[in-house]
Amino acid sequence: MKTKTWIRILGLPVLSGLIVLAGCGKKETETAEQPAAQPAAGPAATPIDPATVASVSGTVKFDGAAPPASKIDMSQDPACKGTNTVENIVAGGGHLANVFVYVKEGLGNRSFEIPKEAITLDQSGCKYHPHVLGVMAGQTVKIVNSDPTTHNIHPTPKDNREWNESQAPKTAPLEKNFAREEILLPVKCNQHPWMKMYVNVVKSPFYAVTGADGKFDIKGLPPGDYTLAFVHEKFGEQDQKVTLAAKDSKTVDVTFKP
Repeated sequence: MKTKTWIRILGLPVLSGLIVLAGCGKKETETAEQPAAQPAAGPAATPIDPATVASVSGTVKFDGAAPPASKIDMSQDPACKGTNTVENIVAGGGHLANVFVYVKEGLGNRSFEIPKEAITLDQSGCKYHPHVLGVMAGQTVKIVNSDPTTHNIHPTPKDNREWNESQAPKTAPLEKNFAREEILLPVKCNQHPWMKMYVNVVKSPFYAVTGADGKFDIKGLPPGDYTLAFVHEKFGEQDQKVTLAAKDSKTVDVTFKP
């Protein structure tokens, strides 16, 4: 009798353990079979009446003598054969390039569709092209390496996710995006310390980057009162207010000084 009782006692935890294991295994299988969670859909784009849209354009001027461009020593990599000058100040003929212009205020809670087409960021001559890039939050940035050398793309944001990825010559483009608004988000190359550019992430399609002539043009705005921000990596930010009526076309010029 004692022997049978002892066997029964020993058998209880074993059976209990088997029951627990069987239950856990079933739960894990059910979880694995559940469909992956889908990202929440963004708000629908706010309609804009195309019959009423307005535009704002202008010129960003530079008052004073443009500082001489600093030279870059690219000798550490024989494959780098670009123009050996820094691009942080590109000014000539009284105009300033690489100024990011965007609608900073006035759009309220409007939402906009994320463009399906990607924005291209190229690496050529061991420099980033363009030096200043605008993109909507969530839009794809296609990063291309046109150089015969390996680059290492490394954004260092404040409000977005930081990443650091190598890209060998003739490899497929990298496709990335930035989820949150951020102005003057720096991007560098860990392989070539002189390589630097800025991504500007905004929530609307109403932005532009000035060229060598200092000009910008923003179209398709609904009528309203807006604040335009003009941002330069060295000279900071200037804001200008503008009121646009239906089918309006306004000119806004600003001037930066060294």
